[in-house]
Amino acid sequence: MYGEISQPSDTSEDDTSAVIITDFFLSQNYPNPFNPLTRIQYTVNNTKFVTLKVYDVLGGEIATLINEEKSAGEYKIEFDGAGLSSGIYFYRLQAGSFVETKKMVLLK
Repeated sequence: MYGEISQPSDTSEDDTSAVIITDFFLSQNYPNPFNPLTRIQYTVNNTKFVTLKVYDVLGGEIATLINEEKSAGEYKIEFDGAGLSSGIYFYRLQAGSFVETKKMVLLK
C-alpha cells in the first residue's frame, strides 16, 4: 500500500563538494490534492528515530509510513489513499525534538 521509494540522495560524480544537511525539513506532499497516490519528502540532519504518520481530521491514526531510525539524508515516501474517503488528512513527522504537521487533500 505504501513504502519507501528512495534512499538518501547522493551527490553527482562531477560534484566534489559534500552536501551538508543542517536541519530537519518536511515538504508539502505532491501532488496535492491527490488521487490516490501522493509523495512526501523529508530531510533528516543526523541519525534519529523517525516516525511519519497520517491522521484523519478527527486525529485518528490512518497509517504509519515510517517508524525507524534514519541516517542523515533526504527521503521520499509514497502514500496510497485508495482505501480512504475523499477529504482532508494530516501527516506528521517526528524526529527527536523536531515535530511538524502538514495538511493534504484526497479527491476522488
